[in-house]
Amino acid sequence: MQLRSRVVLHLALFLAASTVARADQVDDHVKRQMDYYKLPGLSLVIVKDGAIVKVAGYGLADRKSGEPVTPDAVFKIGSVSKQFIATAVMLLANERRLDIDDPVSTYLEATPNTWAPITIRHLLTHTAGLVRESPAFDAQKHVPDAELIRAVYSVPLRFTPGSKHEYSNAGYYVLADIIRIVSRQPWAEFIDQRVFRPAGMSMTAPTNITPTLPNQVVGYTGNDNARVADDWVALRPSGAFLSTALDLAKWEALLYTDAVIDEATRRQMWTPVRLNDGSSAPYGFGWHVDTAGGHRRVWHGGGLPGFSAQYVRFPDERLTVILLANGDDVDTASMANGLAALFYLPSRAQQEP
Repeated sequence: MQLRSRVVLHLALFLAASTVARADQVDDHVKRQMDYYKLPGLSLVIVKDGAIVKVAGYGLADRKSGEPVTPDAVFKIGSVSKQFIATAVMLLANERRLDIDDPVSTYLEATPNTWAPITIRHLLTHTAGLVRESPAFDAQKHVPDAELIRAVYSVPLRFTPGSKHEYSNAGYYVLADIIRIVSRQPWAEFIDQRVFRPAGMSMTAPTNITPTLPNQVVGYTGNDNARVADDWVALRPSGAFLSTALDLAKWEALLYTDAVIDEATRRQMWTPVRLNDGSSAPYGFGWHVDTAGGHRRVWHGGGLPGFSAQYVRFPDERLTVILLANGDDVDTASMANGLAALFYLPSRAQQEP
């Protein structure tokens, strides 16, 4: 009860700078979207100019118990986790413990000849040519990352490394194993020590943590999010973490500082990858990088059975929208971008003199 009281007070102080009219508009928009998708629950944070202007929980964390979603509710965040794998790699690179242009074969044993051109940079940007998933993956079994990676060795590359961008979760397994090898500790432990703790993210942890975190919501799946989703046993580096909207807001605050990664590293991570032919693809290191309505956008979505997440940044406007939902039959990307466009992003016409 004391923790919840502190959270409520914390939220009240942050929200004091936000107008009631704007808050009502956001609430109305979110509730309409939740009704449309029959979404059980959702947690939301909006950050503008470095300050939280909206934080809220909507709907139910558990339909059976009737427990409501709060801003400190814990969700699986799926591939929003990739930015943390990428950040860990860049920390090791900045310490000269690896080079992102090193061949993967420098770190992994017995890689096939076809992998010889693949570099860490290719893995970060999904340009290595690896398949999306390891054929050895089983959601209901714990299989060591190294074993899942070896299962990919026999699968032909989908294209010449660096010639194309194609999303690959398998590539982020390889990155996680390289973090383990170089840091000489489990990758999740390294990220906790070097990223989460400095950010004060005490409610962010691997999906297989035991005992489970408090305030963890139930995930729902199927048409209209009608049934309880299966809880995967497997820990996937490509979608590794549980977190809260408030914890992700703490991370967002650090992305305006050099506390974990410096400006040069952030700029590198948020630059679209350049392909072999000189063209570019809209992905950096663990982040999609593109434009929306004329506004530069850095973002990532995430999904696991029963969960959908969206983390959308508009760096030039210093605006971020983070949505965490406990249903997977929902378009959280449209919800997040819609909130930004409707209420916080100036139109191009407004920007013209």
